Amino acid sequence: MSRFWNNKVKELVPYTPGEQPKDKKYIKLNTNEFPYSPSPMVEDIIKNYDFEDLRLYPDPDVSELKNEIASFYNLDTENIFIGNGSDEILAFAFMTYFNSGDKIYYPNITYSFYPVYSDLFNLNPETIPLNESFEIETDDYENLNGGIILANPNAPTSIALVKGDIEKIIAANKDNVVIIDEAYIDFGGESVLDLINKYDNLLVVQTFSKSRALAGMRLGFAAGNKELINGLDKVKFSFNSYTINRLSIKAGAAAVRDREYFKKTVETLVKTREKTKVVLKEYGFFVPDSKANFLFVSHNRISGEELYLRLKDEGILVRYFKKPKIDNFIRITIGTEKEMEIFTEKIKEILK
Repeated sequence: MSRFWNNKVKELVPYTPGEQPKDKKYIKLNTNEFPYSPSPMVEDIIKNYDFEDLRLYPDPDVSELKNEIASFYNLDTENIFIGNGSDEILAFAFMTYFNSGDKIYYPNITYSFYPVYSDLFNLNPETIPLNESFEIETDDYENLNGGIILANPNAPTSIALVKGDIEKIIAANKDNVVIIDEAYIDFGGESVLDLINKYDNLLVVQTFSKSRALAGMRLGFAAGNKELINGLDKVKFSFNSYTINRLSIKAGAAAVRDREYFKKTVETLVKTREKTKVVLKEYGFFVPDSKANFLFVSHNRISGEELYLRLKDEGILVRYFKKPKIDNFIRITIGTEKEMEIFTEKIKEILK
């Protein structure tokens, strides 16, 4: 610990990303990356990019990408904010909408960056337990006295709330900002993007790291009431005016523009997920009804930790969380059809 760190940094317990080992080649089913390449339109942008342009600052308003997102989702550009991945946007949102000491509510099992940001920005987190089926009980989120953040579908459980239930939570907390983190929404959930003009307390956050296959490009966007977006802009322009680089803007716009490729690859992944779900259930696994690009599973004959280690020995990485209530589970990112066939075959051998 450095003697030059401030007191907050000394106390921080940072987010732990999924392992990225370099000792050998693995089938990576541990970090929820998309298994298919980005759109050919993105490839074309990168291969033909004017290298000379990199000497210039990027557009601080990210207009080209905003215009594509607005067209795709039928939104107004004034309701859109662009960031370096959804994690950066969430950090800006925590800075923008909450004061030090404010309460913020989220499930006791959810995306592990929420408690990190709560600590970093001196908030008072209140975790609400999931039910025994790992589901969010909407009644638990009525008339709360603080901000709310929900991942939908939830991570790492993979379970999604229907749109009507999300709307009940938003409507029951009109004096509090409700952030809906839709990182995995394209794999079967119901988005609430079209509710941003109905509720001025709703911020919806999405990422390009999953269904758009651009985890390495670091892009995300938020949509909300104009005043919510203006607040994010105010923080951004007080922190870093040029958050999105010129190449990322063009690549992101191309990814949104290629609607056919987006639809085809997402449908392929969902088909593979459903096939894998059936096989794992046949092998005796407990498998919640995933609406994400991953499965969250447990087996009564082998612990989650042992399964994670045995698979790693076989050259397959999955995610294991050594945390209360979920320490017997592993999270499996859906890979290609071939990768998932190898995975299920290895599982079959381990269970013999």
